[in-house]
Amino acid sequence: MSTFWFLILGFLLGGYAVLDGFDLGVGILHLWVARTNEERRIVLNAIGPVWDGNEVWLITGAASLFLAFPAVYAAGFSGFYLPLIMVLWMLMGRGLSLEFRGRLDDPLWRLALDVIFSVSSFLLVLVFGVALGNVVNGVPVNPQGYYQGLFAWILNPYALLVGLLGLVLLTLHGANYLSMKTDGLVQARAQRAASVLWLPLVVLVVITTVATFLARSEMGINYHNFPLWVLVPLATAVLLVALRVFRQRGQDTHAFLNSAGLILALFASTAIGLYPYLLPSRPHPERSFTVNNAAASSGSLFPATIWVSFALVLILGYTVFVYRTFKGKVVLEEGGHY
Repeated sequence: MSTFWFLILGFLLGGYAVLDGFDLGVGILHLWVARTNEERRIVLNAIGPVWDGNEVWLITGAASLFLAFPAVYAAGFSGFYLPLIMVLWMLMGRGLSLEFRGRLDDPLWRLALDVIFSVSSFLLVLVFGVALGNVVNGVPVNPQGYYQGLFAWILNPYALLVGLLGLVLLTLHGANYLSMKTDGLVQARAQRAASVLWLPLVVLVVITTVATFLARSEMGINYHNFPLWVLVPLATAVLLVALRVFRQRGQDTHAFLNSAGLILALFASTAIGLYPYLLPSRPHPERSFTVNNAAASSGSLFPATIWVSFALVLILGYTVFVYRTFKGKVVLEEGGHY
């Protein structure tokens, strides 16, 4: 049952990385791909109908972590308290900038909100990447099961490398989304950004992969014991090549779906290497949290599985409905919300 919940947690967080990943990438690119008020309205309308629904995946993932692995939730949220507060502020900054921009008929206020939207998106991706890097690398855990360290320790070279990879990957993902949803100059700039970012992405994937095995050699154990799992990181290499091909051919929808698959492949490769660890401890590996020692009781997990099944159906149904409803290119309307 605990392994099943590990898969549920991975599914929710992977879904969040793909869905909210592209609108975070759009936010990072916002000030560059859109130069005029009309162009910026086009960008915001591209993500406007879906951005808040995308964040539901993060909320559900955090709730699932609290429900299934409360010890990890307690250790992680206490250790990463300051970064999590930063995340909340940046999420609020993004939401406020999106909701208020269209209500203020003042160029200076609109510019300020555009900057908040872009900077918040940039910092969110960086913080999430650094957090993932620390999960892979391991954090100091005291005998009572809580993080024992300084905030500066979180900003270690490996975690910052993962954060940089996340920035490039999600910015490229956002560029592919804008290429698919827009026309004209915004589309041309987004296509150019996606093309330029491909080579740095390949370099960072290679460097981060090598650094991961150097920082945590245990990441290769599951691949050694179950060689079939090697197909997942191999799929990453194939998707990187395919991404370049689709981008050169100008196949925007295929490029976007490909970058979504690339995010899932990288996320799955990391999860396979980590399992059964949820939060490794360094330098005391015996204090690590695993799916076995951190899971809630089976009496709690069984009814939770029933309820989460309904939640997953609702989330998936809503996601499919919204994306089908707002498919196609962005068309600006006079007096629109954004």
